[in-house]
Amino acid sequence: MSDRRYPDDSDERDDDLYISPPVQRAARLLRHIAEGDHVTNMSRTARELGINRTTLLRLLHTLEAERFIEPRPEGQGWRIGIGLIGLTAQAFFSEDLVQTSVPVLTRLAENLSLSAHLGVLDGLEIVYLVRRVPNHTFASNIRIGSRLPAHAANMGRIILAHLPPERVDRMYAGAELKAVTPHTAVTPAQLHAQFNADRTAGLAWSNGNYEAGISSVAAAIFDATDTPIAALNVSGQAADFAGAARRSQIATHVQAAAAEISHRLGWLGPARSASGSNQSSGELKRNATSRAIG
Repeated sequence: MSDRRYPDDSDERDDDLYISPPVQRAARLLRHIAEGDHVTNMSRTARELGINRTTLLRLLHTLEAERFIEPRPEGQGWRIGIGLIGLTAQAFFSEDLVQTSVPVLTRLAENLSLSAHLGVLDGLEIVYLVRRVPNHTFASNIRIGSRLPAHAANMGRIILAHLPPERVDRMYAGAELKAVTPHTAVTPAQLHAQFNADRTAGLAWSNGNYEAGISSVAAAIFDATDTPIAALNVSGQAADFAGAARRSQIATHVQAAAAEISHRLGWLGPARSASGSNQSSGELKRNATSRAIG
């Protein structure tokens, strides 16, 4: 256990004016537990943290509710919980994902003269992590950190399309799905029909589905376990997507970029479904291309 001693809550420095004491107490408690204090002696831990027992008890219950801590299997005290472990892992993972994706997206944007983006699923929203724009008269005005409803935005759609349907049902149970355009799926049946089509194509196309006059296409990015952990897309004016040959070119480049990032993250290729798949990679690519042309 650490010999660290924390100042009382009344101790303040001029440069601490913007510190939130409740958040600071929670952070100190988490650090204390991580360093070996399982909080088996409430009075001692409260004294070392400079708080009272009631505050400590409230912090413990709040952190447990957020899954940042959990009871030890032996039934004595607390340990760091899966919620905090997952949050930390996601931070490391996101940095690796972004670093891996930036050069690929930069090349994709220049090769296609379209804006390229990377996004991850956060709850029911897609969050933009990377944006690369070409030297082109039109460029996406989306910003890093922007959030869009996953059921309506094609990066969200393609990630959801590769998740187990029962998980998607749990995610959207009781959720109110708002239509961004008349094309937006807003019922469970419409959602599953859209996701089935996207999964079959291997790409999620949008022809004014989110914004009038703007077209885009998204592909999923997988990790070593064949789990969809992100998506990329390219977007531009509808005229930039016009014609079967152009759409086939875009589909090929987008799929290749998604596959390159996935392989760099440890993905070995599409896993066979439980029912068994007889489609070769060539057949899958032809299906995606025909979907792009159709």
